Amino acid sequence: MTGDEVVASVWTRPRRGREQPALSREQIVAEAVRLLDADGLEALSMRTLGKALNAGATSLYRHVANKDELIELVVDEVYGEIEVPEIGAGGWREAAVGCARSVRAMIVRHPWIASALGNVGLSHLGPNVMSLNDGMIGLFEDAGFSLPEADRALGAMFSFVIGMGITEAAWLSMLARSGKTEREWGDILRPTVEAATAPYPRLHRLFVESTADADLTEEREDSFDYGLSRVLDGIEARLS
Repeated sequence: MTGDEVVASVWTRPRRGREQPALSREQIVAEAVRLLDADGLEALSMRTLGKALNAGATSLYRHVANKDELIELVVDEVYGEIEVPEIGAGGWREAAVGCARSVRAMIVRHPWIASALGNVGLSHLGPNVMSLNDGMIGLFEDAGFSLPEADRALGAMFSFVIGMGITEAAWLSMLARSGKTEREWGDILRPTVEAATAPYPRLHRLFVESTADADLTEEREDSFDYGLSRVLDGIEARLS
């Protein structure tokens, strides 16, 4: 790549032309998020979006060059739902937990984000993503980390949160397709999993002991809280 080349991204070029009063980029993004929440990433196309907006292709392409740019925009849009803590307003760990739970909640609300994050371009250049990262790095820096280590601490925390969130989103999407509640699906799965783990004594004992009267919703909450606490324990230990 030469110094004159620019990476293709909605964030690396100015907005195209004059905004049309009848259709704005903000309207396009809001409708795209609605369609994604309803039907998922694979069902979204510029054609289906134009139809939903009752707009022609020319109107859409005036604001968004292609689907890749659209995905960059919707990813940044939902990242804007995440609560960014105020630096110095309280304990750094409590603030980090609040932000982590907000990220998880966003992923569960928008399960398509799991696929989008693997295909989006320069999503990290979006203003909401950058605001979140800047605020959280500032939180860790205020706690006593150097700026480079604050960045790594944030990366470690977000890696856990996003990984757990994507797993949860996949599970909840499957539940939604089945039309069953979490408890109903757990009751259906239990005999199959019990039989499958029978040849594996530790897995079998763990399954039998942990699922006798398990509430799967509470189990998800407990697993997230446990994992997040252990990640933050490790991060906090670096301050000693």
